[in-house]
Amino acid sequence: MIRLFSIEQGIIRETASSAPTTLEQVRKAHWIDAHEPTEPERELLSTLLSVELPESDDVEEIEASARCFVDQAGIHVHSLFLSPQEGRHSTVTVACILQPERLITIREGDIADFRLLRLRARRGQVSCTDPADLLVTMLEQKVENHADTLEDIHHQLEQVSHLVLEEKDSELYQAISKLARLEDSNGKIRLCLMDTQRDISFLLRYLKGRPEQDETLREIMRDVETLMSHTTFLFEKINFLMDSTQGFINIQQNQIIKTFSIAAVVFLPPTLVASAYGMNFDYMPELKWLLGYPWALGLMLISGFAPYWFFKRKGWL
Repeated sequence: MIRLFSIEQGIIRETASSAPTTLEQVRKAHWIDAHEPTEPERELLSTLLSVELPESDDVEEIEASARCFVDQAGIHVHSLFLSPQEGRHSTVTVACILQPERLITIREGDIADFRLLRLRARRGQVSCTDPADLLVTMLEQKVENHADTLEDIHHQLEQVSHLVLEEKDSELYQAISKLARLEDSNGKIRLCLMDTQRDISFLLRYLKGRPEQDETLREIMRDVETLMSHTTFLFEKINFLMDSTQGFINIQQNQIIKTFSIAAVVFLPPTLVASAYGMNFDYMPELKWLLGYPWALGLMLISGFAPYWFFKRKGWL
């Protein structure tokens, strides 16, 4: 699907287009957002760019030279965005092609940053002077959304911290599952931030002569560095809570094993007494005792109570 946007009096606005989209409509647009484009749409964009569109495998390359480069089609920036999916986060790479007269974004997955940007554009809340300014605005919003997601992760960690460290009889295995999801999301955000650092460094080299955008990019870079430190703090907190949770689980398991061990020791002497008086020899002096049965029961009780009293006195129970 292709969505077209134009810059009108310094404001980005969505352009109503007929279906199918024509080459003339595409040429007039300042921002072309291709979300999972069909084969005819890819051919249309290839005609506009005079080059073939990058395939999914090319977009996902991690080498710096494959993600940020310049060719005859324009400035290419393959930027990593965060995409929430069913309680977890995944990453989606967006291929951004910047030309003097337009910005083209090609993506396969649905991204919350683009939904928000489209919503703000419909309300006339996105101001920009040219496609390059729009790309910088897109990166700025991306970093802001990452900051909001990190704040949400921090709040969830506080809840898990209360569950693990303060709440009695808490579901520790459930806490481990939550911590694993938060660690995965924090890692995905850090990966996106590292990718954004690389994108900004590349744009600072190729978007020269634009003092306002240069200053904005440097501010975004400072924000990214701050958020990177925050992700490190969250990793340390997650690891601490994970170690604490596993420690409490081990304590609970050791307590259970300790109870079984003491029970085994307590019942061992009575079992020995019962085994001794359960032997079937022809001559056993106690067989003729009038009080033999009470004697055996009493001896079993005393031999069982003695270890229990000893453990209790030592403070092991």
